[in-house]
Amino acid sequence: MFVFVRTVTYATLFIGFVLVYLPARVLSWSGIARPATIGVPQVAGMMIGAAAAAVALWCIFTFVWIGRGTPAPFDPPRRLVILGPYRFVRNPMYMGAGFALASAALFFQSLPLLAYAGFFFLVTHLLVVFYEEPALRRTFGQEYEAYCRQVRRWRPKMRAA
Repeated sequence: MFVFVRTVTYATLFIGFVLVYLPARVLSWSGIARPATIGVPQVAGMMIGAAAAAVALWCIFTFVWIGRGTPAPFDPPRRLVILGPYRFVRNPMYMGAGFALASAALFFQSLPLLAYAGFFFLVTHLLVVFYEEPALRRTFGQEYEAYCRQVRRWRPKMRAA
């Protein structure tokens, strides 16, 4: 239960800062306000955002119940998480967060917010390549290497029927 509380705390802080506060600042600085009407871009943005949030929540619960740890780099899972959304790509939580940002850019029709989403993807890619993957190799060794051979970092493998 304590792992769940820690995970919810860290996820709330991350979501609040990276996915709410900073995008709100980008919108404010760029002078973009909420759309007066809800049209196709807004509906599409809400649908993509809901799907992205569902993936992120699935990842969070998978970390708690399978990994016995949190998504925070300073409080990582005790076991390698390769189930749930991690069966398809190695970094679905970052993808969910990035797509949530991109969906907000679509909702607000904001190029500055889309640039922020691109910056988010760049920073997370660098974090994954230079910190997370080496740390996972040190911690989980051959098990992680085998997982890397089976599951791509960002794009799911297309399987023949």
